[in-house]
Formats: sequence, C-alpha cells, structure tokens
Amino acid sequence: MSTPPITQIRSRDGRLAPFDPGRIRRAVSRAVEAVGTRDGAVAASLAQAAIRQLEENYPGGTPSVEEIQDVVEDALIAGGQPQVAKAYISYRRRHADIRAAKRFLGVTDDLKLPLNSLNVLKKRYLIKDDEGRPVETPGELFRRVARHVAAADADYGDDAGASEEIFYQVMTSGEFIPNSPTLMNAGTELGLLSACFVLPVPDSIPGIFDAIKHMAIIHQAGGGTGFSFSHLRPKGDRVGSTKGIASGPVSFIGVFDAGTEVVKQGGRRRGANMGVLSVHHPDILEFISAKQREGFLANFNISVAASDVFMQALREDGESQLVNPRNGRVTGSLRARPVMEAIASNAWRTGDPGMIFIDRINAVNPTPQLGPMETTNPCGEQPLLPFESCNLGSIDLARLVRKGEMDWQRLGELVDIAVHFLDNVIDANRFPLDEIAQMTRGNRKIGLGVMGFAVALIRMGIRYDSDEALARGEEIMRFIQERAVARSAQIAGRRGSFPNFKGSRWEQQGYAAMRNSTVTTVAPTGTISVIAGASSGIEPLFAISFVRDVMEGTHLMETNAEFEQVARERGFYSDDLMMRIARVGSVRDFEEIPADVRNLFRTALDIEPRWHVRMQAAFQKYVDNAVSKTINLPRDAGIDQVREAFILAYDLGCKGITVFRYGSKEQQVLYLAGEMAGGETTEHVRASAEFAGGCPAVDCEF
Repeated sequence: MSTPPITQIRSRDGRLAPFDPGRIRRAVSRAVEAVGTRDGAVAASLAQAAIRQLEENYPGGTPSVEEIQDVVEDALIAGGQPQVAKAYISYRRRHADIRAAKRFLGVTDDLKLPLNSLNVLKKRYLIKDDEGRPVETPGELFRRVARHVAAADADYGDDAGASEEIFYQVMTSGEFIPNSPTLMNAGTELGLLSACFVLPVPDSIPGIFDAIKHMAIIHQAGGGTGFSFSHLRPKGDRVGSTKGIASGPVSFIGVFDAGTEVVKQGGRRRGANMGVLSVHHPDILEFISAKQREGFLANFNISVAASDVFMQALREDGESQLVNPRNGRVTGSLRARPVMEAIASNAWRTGDPGMIFIDRINAVNPTPQLGPMETTNPCGEQPLLPFESCNLGSIDLARLVRKGEMDWQRLGELVDIAVHFLDNVIDANRFPLDEIAQMTRGNRKIGLGVMGFAVALIRMGIRYDSDEALARGEEIMRFIQERAVARSAQIAGRRGSFPNFKGSRWEQQGYAAMRNSTVTTVAPTGTISVIAGASSGIEPLFAISFVRDVMEGTHLMETNAEFEQVARERGFYSDDLMMRIARVGSVRDFEEIPADVRNLFRTALDIEPRWHVRMQAAFQKYVDNAVSKTINLPRDAGIDQVREAFILAYDLGCKGITVFRYGSKEQQVLYLAGEMAGGETTEHVRASAEFAGGCPAVDCEF
C-alpha cells in the first residue's frame, strides 16, 4: 500500500499552504553548494531521501515548517553528509535570527521583506500611535498611498479603483517606488507628498526669516529645500536702513542650518538643504571654504553656481568678475584658476562644495518666461524655480532584466504607470504655502528616474566601467524619456496641459499639449532603494559583502545576491570567502575568484573617477532635469583628480557634480575595515541601515 502524499503544510503563522517539494530540493542544493561542491546528483539524492522520510513520518498529514526542516536535517546526517547538514543548520539559524529580529521590531511582515527593509519602514514610514508603535503593515502603507494618489482620477472622470490596484501592485512588487514624503504622508493629515522644494532668499531681514520659517514647515513634513544665497549683499557691504554693515551670505546660511537642526523633520529624517552661491559673488571664496570646520553647516550640501563665462575664463587662465548683487556693480575680479583650485581643494578635504553649471541648467529651462533657475534640491538632481516643488519616483531596472536582456515592454508599461502616478501626486498634494501650490500646479514638474542600474548591468553581463555600459545607460534613459514624454502628452489630451504651457519650450518646439513641464530626473533614491532591495540610482555597488547595522545591537552580513548566485553556480562559494570579502568590500584582489567574475563585480572605489563622470553624462543626455551621481574617490586620491572630474563633468554636458573622497568627513554611513564606526573599530566593511550606495557621508544621506 503506497504512502499517502503530503499536500499541505502549516506555516509558522498557523496558516495552511500547499506543500512544495521544490523548496526542499532548493534548500538542500544550497547547503551542498555551501560546502564547495556542485554535485547535483548528491543534492538530488539527499533531497529525495528527505522527501521520502517526510512522507513516511507524516503520511497524508500536515507537517509544520519546523517539522519539515527537522526531517531534512536528519536525512542529511543519515545520508553521510555531516558538513552539508552543518551548512543547512547554519542557514536555519540565520533565518531564525532574522525572524526573531522581525518580531522584536513589532512589524507584521505581510510582504515578506528583508529585515533591513522592515527596519527602515518602521523607523521612517509606517504610521505610528502615540507610543511610537506601528499601526500599519508594509502592505497597508502601500495600500494607503495607492488609494490616496489614485483618488485624483475621480476628478477627471476616470476609474480610481482600477488605478489604485495598479499603483499598489507596482509598489509592492518593488518595480516602482515614489519619493519618501509620498510614502510617509499620503492619506495623512500632513499630506505633503513632494520631496524637493526651492525657496527664495531675498536681501532683507524679513525675507530671510520668512524663508527660514517656510523651510521649517517643509522639513517637518519630510521634504528637502534648496536655496540660492546669491542675492544677499556681501560681507562688509553697507545696510542702508540701519547704516550698519552686512554680515554676508555665509553667516545667514549658518542661521538656516541652526533652524534645520532644531526641527529634525519630526523625527523621521534629518533636515537636508542645498546652499548655492554664484561664482561671481564677492564672498565666493569664504563660501567655498565654509565647511572646513567639521560640523559647520552639517545640514547643508553646498555648491558653487558656475557660469559659462567663468568656465571659459578657467580655460583661458583669465579673470572672473565679482558683482555686488545689491546694485549690480563690479567690485573686483579673481583669476578663475585659483578659484577652481579652491573649489577642488575644499571638495577633496571636506566633500564640499560641489558645482552646478547654472547656464547649462537655464539653457533647457522648460518655462523661461517665468524667470531663471538659480539652485537645486539637496542632492542636486532637481533644478527648480523659486517656490517650486517636484515629485520624484524611480523604476527598479534590475527587476526588468529577463535572460540577460531588458524587458522593454514591461519597462514601457511601468513608465506609463509612473507618469500617471506622479502626475496624480500633484493633484493629491497638500502644499505648505500658497506660493508653492501655485507654482507647482502651474508647471506640474515630475521626475521619473531609475534605481538598480548596477545590478541590471550585472544581470546583463556588462562591466560598469565600460563603453558598453555607457551605451546601455543611454539606451535605457532615452527609452524612458521618450516614453514619458509621450505619456505626458497623452494625459494632456484628456486633462489639459500644464497652465504655464504657453511660452514654454514645449510650445516653442511645436508640441500641441504637454501635461508636465518636465518628466525625468535621476535621483539618488536612498532609503527607497533599501525598501525595494535595489542598488541606489545609477551608482555602482559600494561593496560585494559587508556588515549592516540593521537595528541597535544587531549586525547582519549581507552579500550581493547576484554575486552569491554566481559563486554557488561556479563552485567557489564558501562562508569563509564571503567573510573575507566583507573585510575589504571588493573582490578585485581575490585570485581564487575567476577573473571574469572579478571583472564584472566592480565596486565604487574600484572604478576610476572618469567612468563615474562619463556614466552621469550618459544619463544626462536624456534627462529633463538633472542626474544625482556621486563621483567616488579613494582616500589616497589627489586634488588633481577632483579638479579633473569637475572639468570633465562640464565638458561632457553634466548640469552639476558632487565628488566624495573616502574619509574626507569625520562622520560617515559607510566604513571600511579598520575604521571607526559608532565609536568602535570595525573588522568588516560596515554600513548603516539606510545606506544604499553613493556618497557615504551623513550629509549626503537625504
């Protein structure tokens, strides 16, 4: 008489689920590979013995997950494979630790997310009660966002319910994630959904402190702000109303920084700002060196607004005029090359300033009739007009690679969905100021970008620092740009163009209608990459294997999933190897790893600066707004390399550039082995819970 088959199992939460023998086969296969062998016959034999024993122990019954795993352990030992059994037991223990940590978090994991994703969601995004306990699950968060954003469809006579389901599906799958404030505030009392804002700073005490007040309101809801301080009169200039002497823009930036420190963004994330000063301002040298003092302007990234005139003077070793913004008079001049040397030297020393190429930004200003843009959001990817905001979101490219090729059909579908979603966000938004509401609704800027690019390249077998990678980046972004423009024009056919369409560059180029004045932006993605389990933006991997501080007192080793899979398939995987890689992050010098694998899995510090810049430029060709990309340099890089990166970025058509030399800041969110992390020396590459790649400094984390 045959043994009745097992058809169901009991999950850890008590629910019944179908019995899948394939899961046992895969688990045993991983355990076999973990001890350094790829003997498929052994793995198949051991798995079959375990399944047979399970059916004998529970004929027609419903064993629990733990009971199944116990039987598998026994079968591996009985099969004469103690090392395989040890690897399997180790796997069980690791996952038991993760489940225990999830329980400790107090978050119901209804989407089966990684521990670190849950931790970040709890810390930043999930709605909490008065005691700080989460009152929603990750799935409920995405449902809240989908419902709130889709509701805008009803205003146009469209099916909000259908859109809600589509929006929910692309977010829970990780294919598309909107910017953080949308996740935090959709469907809540705050209701502020935009990430990026620019506020004007006029040359008056009332105007300056109005800007600080408005900044505080935006930061409290999780937004970031950009400011141009170029209109403030220089240090030592006269103040007509009081017959006093002006203290200059750098002193006032310090006041904005102090205000940011007080607000702390409601405990969700720290305040983040961009401070910009024109290269022609008389106080430009003081501004360039402002962050030499550790901790000063800790809540600001700063950038020099470099004009084409300045860049030309740099080439010719000429002079750059200094102009008092109070009266427009030329007050003197500086040789351009020493100014550039000061920029490069300070960026080498402190990570600041960056540069924005302001004339290039305004050459493609979509609404020139409204005036020039003078600054960007905190990470530099979003130039905006005064009182303008923008809504961002990113598609995970890695999820769209099928059998080594991009799934263009699905990518196109996601672009259509994302443009619809982001356009709805403008209608669903609750703006903090009437001026912001008016400007944002007038231009309806959105910024669709990407994340997971580095992993997508790996899945396509393409080395990051290669001409093929540059070409693929251009191809992908061109497709997204053209599809997003087409979708925006299609929506405009039903809902109308953005109100400031008349006189815009879209009208000048012959478009009959356009819903959004911009459609694409490449943002750094940050914590939304962590939620999606994706690499950050268009950044390369920052480490192959490392230790992450997932929660206080809990550190887990992470290994890039693609690398681990290749290591297992090629037969060189071992826990010891992963631990040794975690001490350095890179696999460049591990000769036991095949050369083609080392060549493919390049990390940020393996890549020469010029390739970082070239990748940023490749994407910028097909982006309406700008591209956030950190030009990572090793600790021993020289000032010459920083200067060359800045100039190359201008020559290749970038709108701005940020350079970060490892170790140039005292506080970081990524530490190499041997460095100090959280007051202790780390033995492995160590990253904070929220670090996803890119710039490893605390003030780049926004």
